[in-house]
Amino acid sequence: MTDPFRHHPGLRDQIRPAEESFFRNLDVDEIHRHVLATGGDPDWRTPDDLREANRRAVLEGHLDDDIWVFAYGSLMWDPAMIFAEVRRAHAPEFARTFCMWDDGGRGSPEQPGLMLGIDAGAGCDGLVFRIERERIEHETFVLFRREMIAEGYVPTWSMMSTDHGPVEALSFVADHAAENIRPGIPLDEQARMIAVAEGLLGTNFAYLDNVHAHLSALNVSDPYVDDLFARVTALRGG
Repeated sequence: MTDPFRHHPGLRDQIRPAEESFFRNLDVDEIHRHVLATGGDPDWRTPDDLREANRRAVLEGHLDDDIWVFAYGSLMWDPAMIFAEVRRAHAPEFARTFCMWDDGGRGSPEQPGLMLGIDAGAGCDGLVFRIERERIEHETFVLFRREMIAEGYVPTWSMMSTDHGPVEALSFVADHAAENIRPGIPLDEQARMIAVAEGLLGTNFAYLDNVHAHLSALNVSDPYVDDLFARVTALRGG
């Protein structure tokens, strides 16, 4: 079997194996019960049949060969998928942005927080994972169950550049039709929100800190994340 890390052996210790990932066997029903028990919106989740129909529509025409998946956030260090190859990649059409409004997981109705997505922009560095054709069915089921558990993203095929040639990759882009996508929030306001927001999953700052630390460990540069992290840290008193 070919080593998935052959291009970037330094990534081997930075990416969690699929079998160790919480997201590998995610129990959506258990999460739903937790949401209801804590007074959350009973209609928060995407129905399983709609999510599966979307997955099959997205994959149509892409099942004759291996596929690539672009990772720009937690998928980079915790993909939860079994992959045959990983490469560093650049997505020229997109940029990271904290554009997903969160008033439950990392925020509250009184002090909402922000989560990460990608939107149209001047470029975004990340990783691409190659999923072998015979694994596409199950691995994309795992992927969509995680990324499309609720509204917020549009699965999108886009060309990416890598040091080993261009690839067409599937990525999850901010869905401007979704109520929780709020593009254009000024950077100072993003920092203010993230500095104080806290929800069921913990503080919004802890989420930003995790993103910032993992990008650094993976040697992925993102001046926007670095700037936002510095602003939030200053607001929190260092």
